[in-house]
Amino acid sequence: MYIVYIIQSEISFKYYTGQTNDLANRIYRHNSGFSLSTKSGMPWCLIYQVELSTRSEAMILENKIKKRGAKRYLEDLDILK
Repeated sequence: MYIVYIIQSEISFKYYTGQTNDLANRIYRHNSGFSLSTKSGMPWCLIYQVELSTRSEAMILENKIKKRGAKRYLEDLDILK
């Protein structure tokens, strides 16, 4: 099982989209400064997650979200107004 997730910085309110097979560990790594791309926005809060059966499906959805933009994608799903 793979998870596509969107997190939001509690400091800058920016979004980050990623995919993983261990969400708890990945969120921990984002909030502990192990990831250079999210280190400056700590702390991060999980906004959205979806489970997919293969990594290929997860990568396709991750790219779709990144092309659309996380905020617009969440608005399309009526998660954000």
